[in-house]
Amino acid sequence: MSDTDSFINEVNEEVRRDRLYGYLRRYGWIGVLLVVLIVGGAAWTEYRKAVARNEAQALGDGMLAALSATNAEDRAAALSGLGADDPTAQALVSMLRASSAQEAGDIEAAVAALNAVAVNGEVNPIYRQIASFKALTLQADTLDADSRRQQFEALAAPGGAMRLLALEQLALMDVAAGETDAAIAGYQDILRDAAVTPDLQQRALQVIVALGGEPDLDNLPTTGN
Repeated sequence: MSDTDSFINEVNEEVRRDRLYGYLRRYGWIGVLLVVLIVGGAAWTEYRKAVARNEAQALGDGMLAALSATNAEDRAAALSGLGADDPTAQALVSMLRASSAQEAGDIEAAVAALNAVAVNGEVNPIYRQIASFKALTLQADTLDADSRRQQFEALAAPGGAMRLLALEQLALMDVAAGETDAAIAGYQDILRDAAVTPDLQQRALQVIVALGGEPDLDNLPTTGN
């Protein structure tokens, strides 16, 4: 390689180096900012995880302490003082509070706690349906029959988690109203449902027989043990 070529290469290298330093001076702050954002984001994520763990542990400790009370009224009162940011956790607290209130004989408080879960759109639908079903069963003597029927019919819609139990409640309402044929038909629908459990299937068979009907035993679904 000639001296001229070597000189040209050195000049080119120097130009490239100058350009690189120029880019770094002009845009280097972007890289620094990216590093700060990445490190800061990771730190914030870990902080939020730690906060969530601490909140969950505090809530769990509070629930255990509340449930350890031997008196149902004390349990309900202790659970009433617990709160959670997570909708599902708060739903579980409310349902436990409803159970304790029911045991203490405060049906109104139990229904209020369950209905609060049932109407909360942020709660998983299965918890909402369970809460709604339980609230309806507690209002057998206080809620008019038409309202209870409408709400049980909503829970009995295809695909609902409480579908079969809601159908059973509708059949029981027919029995109470003296609508024997409708009750038997309702129990037959339960028997034919592929999701029927052994216990519910047995109850349906017994009630059909008790009402003077003849269970349709053809093509009954196979239930687990």
